Amino acid sequence: VVSTQSTGKDSVVAGYQWAANEGVLCEENMRGVRIYIHGVALHADAIHSGGGQIIPTSRRVCYASVLRAAPCLLEPVYLCEIQSPEAAVGGSYGCLTKRRGHVFSESLAEGTPMFYVNAHLPVMESFGFSSALRAATGGQAFPQCVFDHWAEKTDNPMKE
Repeated sequence: VVSTQSTGKDSVVAGYQWAANEGVLCEENMRGVRIYIHGVALHADAIHSGGGQIIPTSRRVCYASVLRAAPCLLEPVYLCEIQSPEAAVGGSYGCLTKRRGHVFSESLAEGTPMFYVNAHLPVMESFGFSSALRAATGGQAFPQCVFDHWAEKTDNPMKE
C-alpha cells in the first residue's frame, strides 16, 4: 500500500508539473499557481492506478481547477529610461503613449540640459521603439530598456 501511495503521489506531482509547464492558456508556463489536494482515492487494482492513468488525469484536474479560478495572461514589461534634452521630452511622451507606455517619473539632471524620463513599456510594444523614438525627437532621445516585471493583460481571454 505504501509503494502505491508513493507512486500515486509522484504521478500527481508529474501531472501538476506537466500542467504548469504547458498552461491552460496559450500553453505558456503558469506562475503563482497553488493547488490543494484534499483527498485521493486510487483503484485497488494496480493496473488502473499506474502513472499512465494518474498523470494525464491529474493534469486535467489541474487545468480544470485553474480554469475555474478565472486565470489571466501576463505580459513582460520593460523599465525604460529615456535621456533627452528638455526640448525633445514631448516627442518621448508621444512615442510612449502610442505604445502603451506609462511614465512614472521624470527628472532634470542638475547642471545639464538633459531630462531623464522613466516609464514602463510592454515588451510587445518595444520592437522598433528606438527608431520610432529617434524619429519623433529628431535623434535627440536615447532609450535604455531592461526587464522590470510581469503585468496582467487588461483584456480577458475567457470572455466570449
